[in-house]
Amino acid sequence: QVQLVESGGGLVQAGRSLRLSCAASGRTVGRYTMGWFRQAPGKGREFVAAFSYNTFTKLHADSMKDRFAISRDNGANTVYLQMNSLKAEDTAVYYCAAGKRERPGVTWDEYDYWGQGTQVTVSS
Repeated sequence: QVQLVESGGGLVQAGRSLRLSCAASGRTVGRYTMGWFRQAPGKGREFVAAFSYNTFTKLHADSMKDRFAISRDNGANTVYLQMNSLKAEDTAVYYCAAGKRERPGVTWDEYDYWGQGTQVTVSS
């Protein structure tokens, strides 16, 4: 069992950067595949990035890979999402997720635990 708490969201102007954090408790993030998803109003949950726990494989959504980067600090039991050059269309609730699968997945149903989400609003 793992509990996830996201932070770092907020209101930011287009072109600026934000770094989201996902603090885990219960079990270490080094034992899970960790991912970030987002959900804009009226839309489904969209894959953003993921990091496997034992092979250090990283995945980023093609549409965001040039601007977003996932990283993890196992010592701090925290996963991060660095978001640069933000656009208005990046406005969404961002969720952290943990999965028991060895390889990172790109669909929400491949993850077992979720945080409550953090709102990111980008003004144009």
